[in-house]
Amino acid sequence: MQGLDFSVIAPELILLAVGMLMLLLELVIKRKEYIAVLTLIGVLAAFFAFNIRGGDFAGLFVFDAYSYVFKVIFLINLSLTILLSINYMKVKGSSFGEYYSLLVFSTVGMMLMVSATNLLIIYLGLELMALSTYILAGSIRHDKCSTEAALKYFLMGAFSTAIILYGMSLLYGTTGTMDIGKIGAYIHYNGLAGNPLLLISMVLFIVSFGFKVAAVPFHMWAPDVYEGAPTSVTAFMSVGPKAAGFAVFVKVMLTAFPSMVDNWSAIVTGLAILTMLVGNLVALAQSSIKRMLAYSSIAHAGYVLLGLVPASDEGVLGIMTYLFIYMFMNIGAFSVLILLTTQDYKGDTLKDLEGLAKTHPFIAVIMLVFMFSLTGIPPTGGFIGKFSIFMSLIHAQHQWLAMIAILFSAISAFYYLRVVMYMYMRQPEVARPDTGISDSFALRLAMSISLVMTLMLGIMPQRLIDSMRHLFRFI
Repeated sequence: MQGLDFSVIAPELILLAVGMLMLLLELVIKRKEYIAVLTLIGVLAAFFAFNIRGGDFAGLFVFDAYSYVFKVIFLINLSLTILLSINYMKVKGSSFGEYYSLLVFSTVGMMLMVSATNLLIIYLGLELMALSTYILAGSIRHDKCSTEAALKYFLMGAFSTAIILYGMSLLYGTTGTMDIGKIGAYIHYNGLAGNPLLLISMVLFIVSFGFKVAAVPFHMWAPDVYEGAPTSVTAFMSVGPKAAGFAVFVKVMLTAFPSMVDNWSAIVTGLAILTMLVGNLVALAQSSIKRMLAYSSIAHAGYVLLGLVPASDEGVLGIMTYLFIYMFMNIGAFSVLILLTTQDYKGDTLKDLEGLAKTHPFIAVIMLVFMFSLTGIPPTGGFIGKFSIFMSLIHAQHQWLAMIAILFSAISAFYYLRVVMYMYMRQPEVARPDTGISDSFALRLAMSISLVMTLMLGIMPQRLIDSMRHLFRFI
């Protein structure tokens, strides 16, 4: 057993303490916005607790440049979600202190997953993340849609967990170790790349991670869950758990199965194409913006999967760049939907956005920026994210795959720009009620951060790319 360097897991310990403390304060603090503020302070403390020198904990948990980038994504995602939630959950009549604890516990699970070097630790992090998110999806207790979303998410999540456990058991039975680095070395030095049990295990891992990132044909839970869950939780799920799923997916494929790259690269290529196809085409038919963004999220999962196909450092860099940028533009889009929400008015259909440019011109411009970015139109961050992925494909001699992805990006312009058309070229059929959330400083702060970052990462992307290259020192 290696040394127990607690500084390596300090951020996770701080967040766990914050989550448990908020559960206790729920009993004595009546105004739940105070609990949200205290949670934000805890998140800030966790951010400054990172041991930038890196290291590992008992040989089971490692903090390196790769995990650092994803943990920054998780903590920013958590912070923005808390800002989105303060008034939204109050308007929905579901402002409870345990809501913020569950957000924290889910984030801790993600952080465990991305740093784990052992399959059991990955599983523990996965379960902590998943169980917390299931409850969050049903946190509006009096809403049947929210309860239904939580139940569907739980059933499909349990199914995917059973699959990954079976894959882990086959992998352990064949190699005799749970350490993913040792698994990769064992397969390589013993020439087991063609072993049938390992091939089955590899496929089971791909299927399970396919569920977690909502890749087609394992996406069936995403539209209903995204639509039924509270909008703040949908924003959280669309970034955090998805990024965690991709982080572990990439780590396992490149660390445990590098000798089998020819096998899994072909499967991932097929999944990516199918995911982009279904996500973009079905999104065309949606009238609910939350459901449209759900299928949009599925399509974006296809683009991110493309970064894994080259099995190169540049592809991994592209994935991290894409997910970092995607966080801001996606949360920004959901923040606009939250702004339009009242207790009895969801404000999440295309008709609800009719004439928004005349009644709320500034909000319409903000939504336009986020729609442009999701499409991949310069000079927004979305263009840089897709460009990073496409260039990694071209450098790996997968030009045909990049062309297919560009074609699907062009298709996506139809349903994103349709939102813009409804805002600027349609007249509202009914008067839009005052939301009561538009005066929320927290919501405006989250929206402003998302807007500024989406534009900055599109106009000055080199700083982000250079920072990641400096961290990894491999390009």
